[in-house]
Amino acid sequence: MRTNSRLTVLALSAAVALVSLLPTDPAVAASSDWAVNEGGRMRLILLPEDGDGLRHGALVVEPKPGWITYWKEPGDVGIPPAITPAPGAHYTVQSVGFPVPKVLMSGDMMDVGYDHPVTLPLTLKGAPNGEAVTLSAFVGVCQNICIPFQADLSVAPDDGGVANPVEAALVRSAEAQVPSGPSADFHVVDHRMSSDQKELLVRLKMPKGAATPKAFVSGPSGHVFIDAVASQDTDGETLLTLPIGKLPKKYKIAGKTWGILVVSGDRAMETTLAFE
Repeated sequence: MRTNSRLTVLALSAAVALVSLLPTDPAVAASSDWAVNEGGRMRLILLPEDGDGLRHGALVVEPKPGWITYWKEPGDVGIPPAITPAPGAHYTVQSVGFPVPKVLMSGDMMDVGYDHPVTLPLTLKGAPNGEAVTLSAFVGVCQNICIPFQADLSVAPDDGGVANPVEAALVRSAEAQVPSGPSADFHVVDHRMSSDQKELLVRLKMPKGAATPKAFVSGPSGHVFIDAVASQDTDGETLLTLPIGKLPKKYKIAGKTWGILVVSGDRAMETTLAFE
């Protein structure tokens, strides 16, 4: 389930709080041990297979107070998260989701990420309940310096196929906080890059009465653009103008696909921008 309804997120959070008061049965737990380093800790949660043979789960990353961790495009000097199967594994990581990040400034350096615990929902394909699963998680945690945090996180076989209610609520809550895709009232109408590749222009259909949008545009690997200026065009749609900083040398945008996340109040929409 993907929604940006504040009420839905609050309801799921309340569910997490409620089930956390209930006794849990270790026999149905499906999470790894905590991996710990100087800047925080992380663990893997994995639910039983669903009717499509997929296993939903989440990577829980908890930076220590005063530390941060990163979005999928981390900004100036951060480390993007990577979640991969153990070598030789026959299962695959089909998807990883990210909640809306923050822009975090440290002097002149700009980071995009989270200054609080974050749960990244994920989906595995080809991982039966009866087999152990090991994923290698690589994230960055940063305070005054950025520290790579790598750990192999293993979940034991789960022959019973019964989800722990606390873990199931945590995964569903994390999924609910992932931005939705385009909808009839919130989508990209069109986009183009200026001929000198100095500005990206994105025209949006916005919900009625929507707040001024913010945008996170992920371009070539290692590049994220956030300084969008919003204005209204003659059709009542919203025009975002984003200055594009230095791109890789001899970079050709034709045929490339970038990502865009647009945030307006408690709504968020994520999609891709294909360039011809």
